[in-house]
Amino acid sequence: MKKRIAKSLLGGAFAVALLTLTAAVCFAAEPLVPKAKDKGIAVNFSKILEARHFSRRIIDGEISREAFDLYIKEIDPRKIYFTQADIDAFAAAYRDDFALQIKKGKLDGAFAIYNLYIKRVEERCALAEEILAQPLDFTVDEEIIRDKDLLTFPKTEQEVVDRWRKRIKFEYLSLEADKKDADKKAEAALKEGAAVSEAEDKWSDEPPLDRLKRRYHSLQKRMEQTTNDGVLEAALTAIAGVYDPHTTYMSPKTCENFNIQMSLNFEGIGATLSWEDGYTEVKEIVKGSPAEKQGELQVGDRIIGVGQGESGPIDDVVDVRLDEVVDKIRGKGGTLVRLQVIPGNRIIKIKRAKIELEDSAAKGKVFEVGEKAPGVPYKVGVIDLPSFYGDSEAMLRHDANARSTAGDVKRLLDSFVADGVDACVLDLRINGGGLLPEAIALTGLFIDSGNVVQARPDLYNRKGGRDSTYFHNDTDPSVSWGGPLVVVTSKLSASASEILAGAIKDYHRGLIVGDDTTHGKGSVQSVQPIADLLFGPLSNKPNMGAIKVTIQGFWLPAGDTSQLKGVASDVVIPSVTQHMEGISESDLDNPLELEKIPAAVDMPHYDYVTPEIVAALSEMSKIRTDRSEDFDKVREKIALYKEVKAKKTTPLNREKYFAELDKLNSDKEEEEKLEKMMKNSSEIQRDYYLDEVLDITVDYLDLLKAKNVRFEAPTSL
Repeated sequence: MKKRIAKSLLGGAFAVALLTLTAAVCFAAEPLVPKAKDKGIAVNFSKILEARHFSRRIIDGEISREAFDLYIKEIDPRKIYFTQADIDAFAAAYRDDFALQIKKGKLDGAFAIYNLYIKRVEERCALAEEILAQPLDFTVDEEIIRDKDLLTFPKTEQEVVDRWRKRIKFEYLSLEADKKDADKKAEAALKEGAAVSEAEDKWSDEPPLDRLKRRYHSLQKRMEQTTNDGVLEAALTAIAGVYDPHTTYMSPKTCENFNIQMSLNFEGIGATLSWEDGYTEVKEIVKGSPAEKQGELQVGDRIIGVGQGESGPIDDVVDVRLDEVVDKIRGKGGTLVRLQVIPGNRIIKIKRAKIELEDSAAKGKVFEVGEKAPGVPYKVGVIDLPSFYGDSEAMLRHDANARSTAGDVKRLLDSFVADGVDACVLDLRINGGGLLPEAIALTGLFIDSGNVVQARPDLYNRKGGRDSTYFHNDTDPSVSWGGPLVVVTSKLSASASEILAGAIKDYHRGLIVGDDTTHGKGSVQSVQPIADLLFGPLSNKPNMGAIKVTIQGFWLPAGDTSQLKGVASDVVIPSVTQHMEGISESDLDNPLELEKIPAAVDMPHYDYVTPEIVAALSEMSKIRTDRSEDFDKVREKIALYKEVKAKKTTPLNREKYFAELDKLNSDKEEEEKLEKMMKNSSEIQRDYYLDEVLDITVDYLDLLKAKNVRFEAPTSL
């Protein structure tokens, strides 16, 4: 059957290809068919998207073609399931009016594509089993392409077989490498007297061949469980993705997961997850969470298996939908979950617990550094801020005990003033944003009053000039910290973090140090259930999922936008994150492009940061980091990362594969030490990076003192 389908799809005539396409979805399992509810959601989602999105774009042929491409990319990103004949047939039948048809509630094209995708996955899993039944030759000199941009859809049946043969060889070698690494770690643990769990022993003894067979069998079973919600979410999100990368449709199940993740009071392990190329990847570890306290799970880890309790079987979750993986990981507080993660094939045990706001709140610590007088050190107060949070419901009730970013940081600043602190360091390196009002309120703790951020609700509404701009201002003239300020950022600092850093930079109020720029997200999203928008406060509304839509762009006080560009640092500190690809706004599909607008009128100006000060501090920091052994290791890691990124292929010859792997792992011990030093902690700890920040702060204080710069009270300088 596989051979007949593949051969027939090689036909050049459109009629033959389309006939094959429609015939191919008639397999044993019933194909998915759009229901009346799906059509209603599609129509209303499209109307809301056109009316509420910042760009005000109307769905047309151009959006249809781009949405079609994104839809294919979303469901087959590695080009391993569809053939070029499949894509040609899809394009001829659906590409030009893909989104236009969905806008009318006609979902036949989206469902036909997805049904054939399910069929192709079943065929490829069967092919994988056939390949695994034959001996694999690892002495042949051949390579697999790992750069997705270089991949094309296979054009012939032989190309399909060849690609899957190489893919399976690569996965086999990867599992073999992970098994060797796991065996080494288990041996080391036993030497140190630690017990190795039955689960680890069982996995360590399982041959890669058996594991691969189980993986593809599991994938085939999961495809049989695909629901209409999954198809609809993929299709509508593809349309939304043409508008910008942050606009999406969320199915009812996804909405539930989103609400839980946004809450700072839930039971789980405290990790933000995303789905990338079939893998569930750790994007963020919540400060103070069970995952952070346990200490082994790292940002960038890929979860390939999940087990319940001490001895429950570990389920393979490669190619499993994100919501299913989240369901397996989430659970009642006090229960144990085991995660199997790569690289290194580690088994990580985490006890679920209630994630409290307190654990994710701002933290502060005072360090003594440098010398402001003979024998008298400077006191530098460091505040670690993981997000811009707030108990919105409690604040609406005017609860005096309501927790908020600005309130917590103000208490820390008050303690700094009472303790005679000389400078404040605000660390936003892992702060991905949060509540806009908190970013504005927090900025207000450092400035008298004035504009913090400008926002516009319509990309094309320029006729109104200033009337079309919302000015979010700090109107409170009081200042909680008027002294020297250093803000630390990275490429992971996004959205609300960029608003604060941008305002501080525009007003020359404080020094920005860290990666060369921040993330580059200059837009605001709103999440609203579709039924709420349609039916208002009525009860017994249908659950139609939600739309997350970009409703505003924001600009910094001087009129520049952080969108794509980010907020540039005054002093750049070497780090791996500033060289990493795929983590900035500009790396995403279809990011918004915003032009500069007029500066705000009410802009306070300080003289605390000048070009001369920045030049001097940059030179002193460069001399110091150039001589640092710790930063030498960072530079080596950067060079290794660049070398890995530059390679477009991976050898499938076993000897060459492991030789390359040994080269990449040659500095693994140092790499693990660096990761440990850079890892988040429930308490602020000094490491080589924070030491450099503190040294820059001391240099800054010395220069300010030499220039006799006067600061506003309260300050001890």
